[in-house]
Amino acid sequence: MTLAIVVAVVVVALVFDYTNGFHDAANAIATSVSTRALTPRVALTLAAVMNFIGAFLGQKVARTVSEVIEFPASMLDTEPVHALIVVLAGLLGAIAWNVATWFYGLPSSSTHALIGGLGGAALAAGVSVRWDTVMDKVVIPMLVSPLVASAAAFAAMVALLWAFRRAHPARADRGFRVAQTVSAAAMALGHGLQDAQKTMGVIFLALVVGGYQTPVSEGGSLPVWVIVAAAAAISLGTFSGGWRIMRTLGRRIIDLDPPRAFAAESVAASVLYTTAYVYQAPISTTHTITSAVIGVGATKRLSAVRWGVVRSILVAWVLTFPMAGLVAWLSYELLTVVVPT
Repeated sequence: MTLAIVVAVVVVALVFDYTNGFHDAANAIATSVSTRALTPRVALTLAAVMNFIGAFLGQKVARTVSEVIEFPASMLDTEPVHALIVVLAGLLGAIAWNVATWFYGLPSSSTHALIGGLGGAALAAGVSVRWDTVMDKVVIPMLVSPLVASAAAFAAMVALLWAFRRAHPARADRGFRVAQTVSAAAMALGHGLQDAQKTMGVIFLALVVGGYQTPVSEGGSLPVWVIVAAAAAISLGTFSGGWRIMRTLGRRIIDLDPPRAFAAESVAASVLYTTAYVYQAPISTTHTITSAVIGVGATKRLSAVRWGVVRSILVAWVLTFPMAGLVAWLSYELLTVVVPT
């Protein structure tokens, strides 16, 4: 039974990774597609390849995610299936919120859906959540990273406007369209670095709970097959595309031009790398790129940003934690009835 549930958790985790890919495909390529720097198919292929590569560039975020829930030793010794059900319910909550927000074209955070789902399932089961980890590595970066991305994008765009103030507009646009290939690739690489690791962390947690892997604190490390599977799943999801969210991020918030798209992508990618390597924080790529787009858009004029669309996005952001947690709670209650523990 334990092995069967571990396999089920791994499969569902990879399904979540796939939904993460198509839900967040817009993060990397919406700006490039909206400015016609890249065709949709070329952009998706580029994003899928860079997502796959990015998944191999670090494990610090995965370790942080694997430590969000703290199972008591008695549960791991006598009720490993019960503990695995908690992880499975958390994943179901995250998948449900990803699909719902994708359906309505809202760029919400897969990261926060996953953390909210795991937290909701843990609370339903009476399992401890490491609130210090959640606060330091999730909540604070969640609040700070959009502000940093927006301010940095605004500053970067002002600097570009000054540096190219005498450039011919049409010639500058062509140059920035070419440069967007690099910035879009950097953004996709950062997405793979951040988001694929979150799925790795959940799979690693399931392996530890099932007794098939030793914890990080005891010298355990991510198996290679977990890294490859997570990288492949998020790449396939990215290649399948998230056209609904792409329209929101690329055109509905603001009409982007190539210089602003380049600035937004470059700043967002920088924030992703910094938080992954320096702070080991699983931040939201969605929040980061959306905030950067708002920042560069504000350099036109504040009224150029469609604040009604931004308001709808903010509502989705606020609801992500509680709604994913609620679905995870309900999933846990259902699973404990269906699966004998």
